[in-house]
Amino acid sequence: MKHIRTLLATVFAISLLLTNVQLAAAEDQVAEAQLQLVNLNTASAEELSEVLEGVGPARAELIVQYREQNGNFSSVEQLLEIKGIGVATLEKNKDRIQL
Repeated sequence: MKHIRTLLATVFAISLLLTNVQLAAAEDQVAEAQLQLVNLNTASAEELSEVLEGVGPARAELIVQYREQNGNFSSVEQLLEIKGIGVATLEKNKDRIQL
């Protein structure tokens, strides 16, 4: 009888663990779906600083100024031409950017 209880407890623990793994995967999918997007060619400095990680108001204003001086962005990688935006910032934000 003791072995049956142990077996049932183990099965229950495994079932609970699998449920938690499934819930975590579902939460990740919801988070990805809720990821805000920003268009580099139309967004205001305020919108850029709200959506992009590591981009505050001053850097967002530089993005807008770059766009005004050089025309629309044709690639996301052009952000690297803006002072203070490096590869790490670009990589963190690639999924948030539209052209």
